[in-house]
Amino acid sequence: MAVIGGGQAGLSMSWYLQRAGVDHVVLERSEAFHAWKHERWDAFTLVTPNFQCRLPEHPYDGEEPEGFMRREQILAWLDRFMEKLDPPLHEGVTVTRLRAGEDGGFVLQTDEGVLHAEQVVLCVGGYHRPWAPPAVERALPQGIHAVHSNAYRSPSALPDGAVLVVGTGQSGAQIAEDLHLEGRDVHLCLGDAPRVARRYRGKDVVTWLEEMGHYDLTITDHPEGNAARREANHYVTGRDGGRDLDLRAFAAQGMHLHGLLRRIDEDGVAHFDDDLAERLDAADATYDRINEAIDRYIEAQGLDVAEPPSRYTPVWTPPPGPPAPLDLRAAGVTSVVWCTGFRPDWSWVELPFLDDTGYPDHVRGVVERVPGLHVLGLPWLHTWGSGRFAAIARDAEHLSAHVVTRASLAVAARAA
Repeated sequence: MAVIGGGQAGLSMSWYLQRAGVDHVVLERSEAFHAWKHERWDAFTLVTPNFQCRLPEHPYDGEEPEGFMRREQILAWLDRFMEKLDPPLHEGVTVTRLRAGEDGGFVLQTDEGVLHAEQVVLCVGGYHRPWAPPAVERALPQGIHAVHSNAYRSPSALPDGAVLVVGTGQSGAQIAEDLHLEGRDVHLCLGDAPRVARRYRGKDVVTWLEEMGHYDLTITDHPEGNAARREANHYVTGRDGGRDLDLRAFAAQGMHLHGLLRRIDEDGVAHFDDDLAERLDAADATYDRINEAIDRYIEAQGLDVAEPPSRYTPVWTPPPGPPAPLDLRAAGVTSVVWCTGFRPDWSWVELPFLDDTGYPDHVRGVVERVPGLHVLGLPWLHTWGSGRFAAIARDAEHLSAHVVTRASLAVAARAA
Protein backbone atom coordinates (compact mmCIF):
# COMPACT_ATOMS: atom_id res chain seq x y z
CA MET A 1 0.00 0.00 0.00
CA ALA A 2 1.00 3.65 -0.39
CA VAL A 3 1.07 6.46 2.13
CA ILE A 4 1.30 9.85 0.42
CA GLY A 5 2.94 12.50 2.57
CA GLY A 6 5.92 12.38 4.92
CA GLY A 7 4.78 14.69 7.69
CA GLN A 8 3.56 13.74 11.15
CA ALA A 9 0.42 12.11 9.73
CA GLY A 10 2.11 9.94 7.12
CA LEU A 11 4.93 8.87 9.41
CA SER A 12 2.55 8.12 12.28
CA MET A 13 0.57 5.89 9.92
CA SER A 14 3.82 4.21 8.86
CA TRP A 15 4.62 3.49 12.51
CA TYR A 16 1.45 1.46 12.99
CA LEU A 17 1.64 -0.22 9.59
CA GLN A 18 5.18 -1.40 10.30
CA ARG A 19 4.13 -2.88 13.60
CA ALA A 20 1.23 -4.66 11.92
CA GLY A 21 3.53 -6.08 9.25
CA VAL A 22 1.82 -4.28 6.36
CA ASP A 23 4.10 -3.78 3.37
CA HIS A 24 3.96 -0.12 2.36
CA VAL A 25 5.87 2.89 1.08
CA VAL A 26 5.73 6.51 2.20
CA LEU A 27 6.05 8.96 -0.68
CA GLU A 28 7.12 12.52 0.12
CA ARG A 29 7.55 15.11 -2.61
CA SER A 30 10.17 17.05 -0.65
CA GLU A 31 11.64 15.77 2.62
CA ALA A 32 10.22 14.47 5.87
CA PHE A 33 8.60 17.21 7.98
CA HIS A 34 9.21 19.70 5.17
CA ALA A 35 6.70 22.27 6.48
CA TRP A 36 8.27 22.31 9.95
CA LYS A 37 11.72 22.76 8.43
CA HIS A 38 11.00 25.31 5.73
CA GLU A 39 7.60 26.96 6.27
CA ARG A 40 7.92 28.38 9.79
CA TRP A 41 9.44 31.72 10.73
CA ASP A 42 12.60 31.93 12.83
CA ALA A 43 10.89 32.87 16.11
CA PHE A 44 8.09 30.31 15.71
CA THR A 45 6.92 28.48 18.82
CA LEU A 46 4.12 26.03 19.48
CA VAL A 47 0.89 27.62 20.68
CA THR A 48 -0.17 24.53 22.62
CA PRO A 49 1.84 23.25 25.61
CA ASN A 50 4.52 20.67 25.00
CA PHE A 51 2.63 17.95 26.86
CA GLN A 52 0.22 17.78 23.92
CA CYS A 53 3.03 16.58 21.63
CA ARG A 54 2.20 12.89 21.22
CA LEU A 55 3.51 10.97 18.25
CA PRO A 56 3.27 7.15 18.38
CA GLU A 57 5.25 5.98 21.43
CA HIS A 58 7.06 9.31 21.29
CA PRO A 59 5.57 11.82 23.72
CA TYR A 60 7.29 15.08 24.59
CA ASP A 61 10.57 14.08 26.21
CA GLY A 62 11.89 17.41 27.48
CA GLU A 63 11.88 19.16 30.82
CA GLU A 64 9.13 21.75 30.18
CA PRO A 65 5.79 19.95 29.64
CA GLU A 66 3.93 23.21 30.28
CA GLY A 67 6.28 25.16 28.04
CA PHE A 68 6.25 25.78 24.29
CA MET A 69 8.93 24.35 22.04
CA ARG A 70 10.69 26.68 19.67
CA ARG A 71 11.17 25.77 16.03
CA GLU A 72 14.61 24.23 16.50
CA GLN A 73 13.40 22.21 19.51
CA ILE A 74 10.45 20.88 17.51
CA LEU A 75 12.78 19.75 14.74
CA ALA A 76 15.08 17.99 17.23
CA TRP A 77 12.07 16.21 18.77
CA LEU A 78 10.90 15.12 15.32
CA ASP A 79 14.40 13.88 14.47
CA ARG A 80 14.32 11.67 17.57
CA PHE A 81 11.01 10.21 16.38
CA MET A 82 12.54 9.42 12.99
CA GLU A 83 15.41 7.58 14.68
CA LYS A 84 12.88 5.32 16.39
CA LEU A 85 10.80 4.84 13.25
CA ASP A 86 13.19 4.22 10.33
CA PRO A 87 10.27 4.33 7.84
CA PRO A 88 10.16 3.05 4.23
CA LEU A 89 10.32 6.69 3.17
CA HIS A 90 11.01 7.83 -0.38
CA GLU A 91 11.79 11.53 -0.41
CA GLY A 92 11.72 13.71 -3.50
CA VAL A 93 8.92 11.66 -5.10
CA THR A 94 5.88 13.62 -6.24
CA VAL A 95 2.60 11.86 -6.93
CA THR A 96 1.19 13.74 -9.91
CA ARG A 97 -1.89 11.61 -10.50
CA LEU A 98 -3.92 9.12 -8.45
CA ARG A 99 -6.61 7.11 -10.16
CA ALA A 100 -8.48 3.83 -9.87
CA GLY A 101 -6.85 0.75 -11.34
CA GLU A 102 -8.68 -1.15 -14.07
CA ASP A 103 -8.66 -4.36 -12.01
CA GLY A 104 -9.11 -2.74 -8.62
CA GLY A 105 -6.74 -0.89 -6.35
CA PHE A 106 -5.05 2.32 -7.38
CA VAL A 107 -2.54 3.61 -9.88
CA LEU A 108 -0.10 6.29 -8.74
CA GLN A 109 1.65 8.29 -11.43
CA THR A 110 4.82 9.80 -9.97
CA ASP A 111 7.78 11.69 -11.34
CA GLU A 112 9.75 8.48 -10.69
CA GLY A 113 7.37 6.18 -12.55
CA VAL A 114 4.10 4.31 -11.98
CA LEU A 115 3.16 2.47 -8.79
CA HIS A 116 0.22 0.21 -8.03
CA ALA A 117 -1.33 -0.08 -4.56
CA GLU A 118 -4.30 -1.90 -3.11
CA GLN A 119 -4.84 0.87 -0.57
CA VAL A 120 -3.81 4.53 -0.31
CA VAL A 121 -3.70 6.92 2.61
CA LEU A 122 -3.62 10.62 1.73
CA CYS A 123 -1.56 12.39 4.41
CA VAL A 124 -1.04 15.72 2.67
CA GLY A 125 -3.14 17.94 4.94
CA GLY A 126 -5.65 20.42 3.61
CA TYR A 127 -3.49 23.54 3.26
CA HIS A 128 -1.95 23.14 -0.18
CA ARG A 129 -1.77 26.50 -1.95
CA PRO A 130 -1.05 29.85 -0.26
CA TRP A 131 -3.91 32.21 -1.01
CA ALA A 132 -4.30 35.98 -1.11
CA PRO A 133 -7.29 37.97 -2.41
CA PRO A 134 -6.47 38.09 -6.13
CA ALA A 135 -7.79 41.57 -6.93
CA VAL A 136 -6.03 43.14 -3.96
CA GLU A 137 -2.82 41.24 -4.63
CA ARG A 138 -2.75 42.43 -8.24
CA ALA A 139 -3.33 46.02 -7.14
CA LEU A 140 -0.23 46.27 -4.94
CA PRO A 141 1.96 49.17 -6.09
CA GLN A 142 5.08 48.17 -7.97
CA GLY A 143 8.11 47.85 -5.73
CA ILE A 144 6.31 46.62 -2.62
CA HIS A 145 7.73 43.29 -1.47
CA ALA A 146 5.00 40.70 -0.88
CA VAL A 147 5.36 37.36 0.86
CA HIS A 148 2.93 34.77 2.18
CA SER A 149 3.06 33.66 5.80
CA ASN A 150 4.66 30.32 4.90
CA ALA A 151 7.63 32.17 3.37
CA TYR A 152 8.02 34.81 6.09
CA ARG A 153 11.20 34.31 8.13
CA SER A 154 12.03 37.39 10.20
CA PRO A 155 11.75 41.18 10.30
CA SER A 156 15.34 41.49 9.06
CA ALA A 157 14.49 39.45 5.95
CA LEU A 158 12.07 42.18 4.81
CA PRO A 159 13.08 45.53 3.32
CA ASP A 160 13.38 48.44 5.72
CA GLY A 161 10.13 50.33 6.19
CA ALA A 162 6.60 49.79 7.39
CA VAL A 163 4.89 46.43 6.94
CA LEU A 164 1.26 45.69 6.10
CA VAL A 165 0.15 42.36 7.62
CA VAL A 166 -3.14 41.09 6.21
CA GLY A 167 -5.04 38.63 8.39
CA THR A 168 -5.14 37.83 12.09
CA GLY A 169 -5.31 34.07 12.37
CA GLN A 170 -2.59 32.41 14.41
CA SER A 171 0.11 33.22 11.87
CA GLY A 172 -1.00 36.79 11.22
CA ALA A 173 -1.24 37.78 14.88
CA GLN A 174 2.10 36.17 15.74
CA ILE A 175 3.92 37.62 12.72
CA ALA A 176 2.53 41.07 13.52
CA GLU A 177 3.89 40.66 17.06
CA ASP A 178 7.25 39.46 15.72
CA LEU A 179 7.56 42.62 13.63
CA HIS A 180 6.24 44.85 16.42
CA LEU A 181 8.78 43.53 18.93
CA GLU A 182 11.55 44.39 16.50
CA GLY A 183 10.36 47.97 16.35
CA ARG A 184 8.87 47.80 12.86
CA ASP A 185 5.97 50.10 11.96
CA VAL A 186 3.11 47.62 11.50
CA HIS A 187 -0.29 48.02 9.86
CA LEU A 188 -2.49 45.03 10.68
CA CYS A 189 -5.71 44.23 8.81
CA LEU A 190 -8.01 42.10 10.95
CA GLY A 191 -9.74 38.92 9.89
CA ASP A 192 -12.42 36.98 11.73
CA ALA A 193 -10.26 34.75 13.95
CA PRO A 194 -11.19 34.63 17.65
CA ARG A 195 -8.69 34.78 20.48
CA VAL A 196 -8.10 32.86 23.69
CA ALA A 197 -6.34 33.58 26.97
CA ARG A 198 -2.96 31.99 27.54
CA ARG A 199 -3.55 31.44 31.25
CA TYR A 200 -6.66 31.74 33.36
CA ARG A 201 -7.28 31.04 37.00
CA GLY A 202 -3.88 29.54 37.63
CA LYS A 203 -3.48 27.26 34.58
CA ASP A 204 -2.81 27.38 30.90
CA VAL A 205 -6.17 27.49 29.14
CA VAL A 206 -5.23 24.49 26.97
CA THR A 207 -4.61 22.52 30.16
CA TRP A 208 -8.08 23.44 31.40
CA LEU A 209 -9.67 22.53 28.08
CA GLU A 210 -7.91 19.17 28.03
CA GLU A 211 -9.14 18.41 31.55
CA MET A 212 -12.64 19.40 30.47
CA GLY A 213 -12.56 16.88 27.61
CA HIS A 214 -12.70 19.56 24.93
CA TYR A 215 -10.02 17.91 22.82
CA ASP A 216 -11.99 14.66 22.83
CA LEU A 217 -15.12 16.31 21.42
CA THR A 218 -15.79 14.68 18.06
CA ILE A 219 -16.88 16.46 14.92
CA THR A 220 -20.15 14.49 15.00
CA ASP A 221 -20.89 15.79 18.50
CA HIS A 222 -19.79 19.36 17.84
CA PRO A 223 -22.73 21.81 18.00
CA GLU A 224 -21.74 23.24 14.60
CA GLY A 225 -21.10 19.87 12.98
CA ASN A 226 -18.91 19.91 9.88
CA ALA A 227 -18.99 23.72 9.81
CA ALA A 228 -16.44 23.63 12.65
CA ARG A 229 -13.85 22.52 10.09
CA ARG A 230 -14.03 25.92 8.43
CA GLU A 231 -13.54 28.00 11.57
CA ALA A 232 -10.34 29.96 12.10
CA ASN A 233 -8.07 28.92 14.95
CA HIS A 234 -7.88 31.10 18.05
CA TYR A 235 -4.83 33.32 18.18
CA VAL A 236 -2.44 33.16 21.14
CA THR A 237 1.30 32.63 21.45
CA GLY A 238 3.81 30.42 23.21
CA ARG A 239 6.60 32.93 22.71
CA ASP A 240 8.77 33.74 25.74
CA GLY A 241 6.95 31.17 27.84
CA GLY A 242 3.50 32.01 26.49
CA ARG A 243 1.19 35.01 26.73
CA ASP A 244 -2.02 36.50 25.39
CA LEU A 245 -1.99 38.19 22.03
CA ASP A 246 -3.95 41.38 22.66
CA LEU A 247 -4.26 43.43 19.48
CA ARG A 248 -5.72 46.31 21.45
CA ALA A 249 -2.56 46.44 23.55
CA PHE A 250 -0.47 46.48 20.38
CA ALA A 251 -2.55 49.43 19.13
CA ALA A 252 -1.96 51.28 22.41
CA GLN A 253 1.76 50.75 21.78
CA GLY A 254 1.60 52.18 18.27
CA MET A 255 0.56 49.37 15.96
CA HIS A 256 -2.00 50.50 13.36
CA LEU A 257 -5.13 48.34 13.31
CA HIS A 258 -7.53 48.27 10.37
CA GLY A 259 -10.72 46.44 9.49
CA LEU A 260 -10.99 44.00 6.62
CA LEU A 261 -8.86 45.03 3.64
CA ARG A 262 -11.40 45.71 0.92
CA ARG A 263 -9.37 47.02 -2.02
CA ILE A 264 -6.29 48.92 -3.15
CA ASP A 265 -6.97 51.54 -5.80
CA GLU A 266 -4.77 52.50 -8.72
CA ASP A 267 -3.07 55.20 -6.66
CA GLY A 268 -1.84 52.64 -4.13
CA VAL A 269 -4.37 53.64 -1.48
CA ALA A 270 -5.79 50.82 0.66
CA HIS A 271 -9.43 50.93 1.76
CA PHE A 272 -10.90 49.05 4.70
CA ASP A 273 -14.31 47.98 5.92
CA ASP A 274 -15.76 49.88 8.85
CA ASP A 275 -15.69 46.77 11.05
CA LEU A 276 -12.58 47.10 13.21
CA ALA A 277 -14.49 47.57 16.48
CA GLU A 278 -16.82 44.71 15.60
CA ARG A 279 -13.95 42.33 14.88
CA LEU A 280 -12.10 43.23 18.08
CA ASP A 281 -15.28 42.83 20.11
CA ALA A 282 -16.02 39.43 18.56
CA ALA A 283 -12.53 38.13 19.35
CA ASP A 284 -12.79 39.38 22.94
CA ALA A 285 -16.24 37.82 23.33
CA THR A 286 -14.79 34.41 22.47
CA TYR A 287 -11.95 35.03 24.93
CA ASP A 288 -14.47 35.68 27.70
CA ARG A 289 -16.76 32.85 26.64
CA ILE A 290 -13.96 30.28 26.96
CA ASN A 291 -13.04 31.63 30.38
CA GLU A 292 -16.67 31.44 31.47
CA ALA A 293 -16.75 27.76 30.44
CA ILE A 294 -13.72 27.20 32.66
CA ASP A 295 -15.53 28.98 35.51
CA ARG A 296 -18.50 26.64 35.14
CA TYR A 297 -16.21 23.61 35.12
CA ILE A 298 -14.43 24.76 38.28
CA GLU A 299 -17.76 25.28 40.03
CA ALA A 300 -19.24 21.98 38.84
CA GLN A 301 -16.16 20.05 39.98
CA GLY A 302 -15.99 21.88 43.31
CA LEU A 303 -12.36 22.81 42.68
CA ASP A 304 -10.54 25.04 45.13
CA VAL A 305 -9.01 27.68 42.86
CA ALA A 306 -7.59 30.77 44.50
CA GLU A 307 -7.63 33.03 41.43
CA PRO A 308 -11.14 34.50 41.04
CA PRO A 309 -13.13 34.74 37.79
CA SER A 310 -12.46 37.77 35.59
CA ARG A 311 -13.45 39.35 32.29
CA TYR A 312 -11.31 41.12 29.76
CA THR A 313 -11.22 44.90 30.00
CA PRO A 314 -10.34 46.61 26.69
CA VAL A 315 -7.16 48.66 26.89
CA TRP A 316 -7.81 50.50 23.62
CA THR A 317 -10.79 51.23 21.42
CA PRO A 318 -10.83 52.40 17.79
CA PRO A 319 -11.41 56.12 17.27
CA PRO A 320 -14.92 57.11 16.18
CA GLY A 321 -15.80 57.76 12.58
CA PRO A 322 -15.29 55.87 9.31
CA PRO A 323 -11.91 54.22 8.69
CA ALA A 324 -9.32 56.37 7.03
CA PRO A 325 -7.76 54.99 3.83
CA LEU A 326 -4.05 54.22 3.87
CA ASP A 327 -1.75 55.61 1.20
CA LEU A 328 0.83 52.82 1.18
CA ARG A 329 3.66 54.89 -0.26
CA ALA A 330 3.03 57.88 1.99
CA ALA A 331 2.94 55.56 5.01
CA GLY A 332 6.29 54.09 4.04
CA VAL A 333 4.93 50.59 3.49
CA THR A 334 7.59 48.55 1.71
CA SER A 335 6.34 45.02 2.49
CA VAL A 336 3.11 43.06 2.70
CA VAL A 337 2.77 39.75 4.53
CA TRP A 338 -0.27 37.79 3.40
CA CYS A 339 -1.66 35.81 6.34
CA THR A 340 -4.84 34.97 4.51
CA GLY A 341 -4.71 31.20 4.58
CA PHE A 342 -4.47 28.40 2.07
CA ARG A 343 -6.69 26.63 -0.39
CA PRO A 344 -6.86 22.88 -0.97
CA ASP A 345 -5.79 21.38 -4.28
CA TRP A 346 -7.00 17.84 -4.86
CA SER A 347 -6.93 18.11 -8.66
CA TRP A 348 -4.37 15.31 -8.94
CA VAL A 349 -6.70 12.85 -7.17
CA GLU A 350 -8.96 11.55 -9.94
CA LEU A 351 -11.41 9.83 -7.63
CA PRO A 352 -14.94 10.78 -6.46
CA PHE A 353 -13.99 11.42 -2.85
CA LEU A 354 -14.91 15.08 -2.26
CA ASP A 355 -18.18 16.37 -0.83
CA ASP A 356 -20.06 19.37 -2.25
CA THR A 357 -17.79 21.78 -0.34
CA GLY A 358 -14.61 20.29 -1.79
CA TYR A 359 -13.66 18.56 1.47
CA PRO A 360 -12.80 14.84 1.53
CA ASP A 361 -15.98 12.89 2.30
CA HIS A 362 -14.88 10.45 5.00
CA VAL A 363 -15.85 8.85 8.28
CA ARG A 364 -12.92 9.14 10.65
CA GLY A 365 -10.52 8.92 7.74
CA VAL A 366 -12.28 6.17 5.79
CA VAL A 367 -13.53 7.25 2.37
CA GLU A 368 -16.51 4.94 2.04
CA ARG A 369 -17.33 5.99 -1.53
CA VAL A 370 -13.89 4.83 -2.70
CA PRO A 371 -13.04 1.56 -0.93
CA GLY A 372 -9.35 1.42 -0.07
CA LEU A 373 -8.87 5.19 0.00
CA HIS A 374 -8.21 6.94 3.30
CA VAL A 375 -7.27 10.40 4.58
CA LEU A 376 -5.31 11.35 7.70
CA GLY A 377 -4.03 14.55 9.26
CA LEU A 378 -6.90 16.85 8.33
CA PRO A 379 -8.22 19.39 10.84
CA TRP A 380 -11.20 17.94 12.68
CA LEU A 381 -10.71 14.55 11.03
CA HIS A 382 -12.28 13.19 14.23
CA THR A 383 -11.61 15.64 17.08
CA TRP A 384 -10.16 19.11 17.57
CA GLY A 385 -6.75 17.52 18.10
CA SER A 386 -6.81 15.82 14.70
CA GLY A 387 -4.15 17.13 12.38
CA ARG A 388 -2.11 18.32 15.36
CA PHE A 389 0.43 16.62 17.56
CA ALA A 390 -2.28 16.27 20.21
CA ALA A 391 -4.26 13.50 18.51
CA ILE A 392 -2.46 12.43 15.35
CA ALA A 393 -1.26 9.18 16.94
CA ARG A 394 -4.76 8.28 18.09
CA ASP A 395 -6.18 8.95 14.63
CA ALA A 396 -3.39 7.01 12.92
CA GLU A 397 -3.81 4.01 15.23
CA HIS A 398 -7.57 3.91 14.59
CA LEU A 399 -7.20 4.24 10.82
CA SER A 400 -4.37 1.73 10.62
CA ALA A 401 -6.60 -0.90 12.26
CA HIS A 402 -9.12 -0.37 9.46
CA VAL A 403 -6.37 -0.61 6.84
CA VAL A 404 -5.00 -3.81 8.37
CA THR A 405 -8.45 -5.41 8.48
CA ARG A 406 -9.09 -4.55 4.86
CA ALA A 407 -5.69 -5.94 3.83
CA SER A 408 -6.36 -9.19 5.72
CA LEU A 409 -9.71 -9.60 4.03
CA ALA A 410 -8.12 -9.07 0.61
CA VAL A 411 -5.51 -11.76 1.34
CA ALA A 412 -8.19 -14.18 2.49
CA ALA A 413 -10.27 -13.50 -0.64
CA ARG A 414 -7.33 -14.24 -2.93
CA ALA A 415 -6.62 -17.46 -1.07
CA ALA A 416 -10.21 -18.69 -1.28
